[in-house]
Amino acid sequence: MSNIPPTLSFPNQDASNARPAVLDLPGAIIYHIYDAAAIPPKPANGHWTRFVCISDTHEQTFPVPPGDVLLHSGDLTGTGMIKGMKTTVEWLRQLPHPIKIVIAGNHDLSLHDGWYQVNYGRWHAQAQSTKAIRELIAGQASRDAGIVYLEDQTHVFQCRPDGKQWSVYGSPWTPDFWNWGFNYPRGEPAQRTVILTLVGQTFTPHPIDLVSSFPRTDILLTHGPPHGILDRVDDGSSVGCEALSARLTELRPRLHLFGHIHEAHGVKAGEWAHPGNKPTHTVFVNAATYGALRAVVVDLSEDA
Repeated sequence: MSNIPPTLSFPNQDASNARPAVLDLPGAIIYHIYDAAAIPPKPANGHWTRFVCISDTHEQTFPVPPGDVLLHSGDLTGTGMIKGMKTTVEWLRQLPHPIKIVIAGNHDLSLHDGWYQVNYGRWHAQAQSTKAIRELIAGQASRDAGIVYLEDQTHVFQCRPDGKQWSVYGSPWTPDFWNWGFNYPRGEPAQRTVILTLVGQTFTPHPIDLVSSFPRTDILLTHGPPHGILDRVDDGSSVGCEALSARLTELRPRLHLFGHIHEAHGVKAGEWAHPGNKPTHTVFVNAATYGALRAVVVDLSEDA
């Protein structure tokens, strides 16, 4: 077995166009621009799972194409208010997808327990109930509606009896952005950060592993992008996470969904070159839908 790490490239793709209508690659078909009334069905050859990808909805509600799994990469709200979370959760609950996997983002302030109780005054005159917020998104009513809320956790699921067991890891953290929710230091320190945990009546700091602890799964949900992939802001700067980009060589998920950088909404198909072996692929989706109000649809083969 070669010790040379795989390398990532984006062959046969226009580097200036992150918004192709359709991408078709081995084991995956991605619909980015489509007629919602006439989106093609899943392929008839073999078994496929349809993932419908959204992010950064910020309390906006809109029609979403049906599919097997809905994935939401965070920023459910404007600033983590109960009213806004209720709007989003009620919308998510009524969507038809049997499985809905959701993470938080930097705007979902009140889901960042510990940090929020110390910092809420920058946004809110009165602290929101973190318990009530968490009950809305992760309580029994949401679980009964198929919602799975992940916060640095892995979830394994099947979409049909005897079907493929898909694994997904979800993490809400992003590099520091004016000390909003779920922020960590940029660069090498992103491997660890300090969180506040309630011990008795006092919030006590302790370090946790972050990007370095992400496990290898079929699907990776992060709120922010990796550095250099669908992460350019209006001035052309790449603002994605360097530590996450470095970890991708090991993780190589089949689908990596994120948002955060609204103006970088788009899709890319990455190809991993393995010395002496066939290439494998990662579908990268920046599904930030704020303003665009259109999901990205990804069909993945269970047989690939």
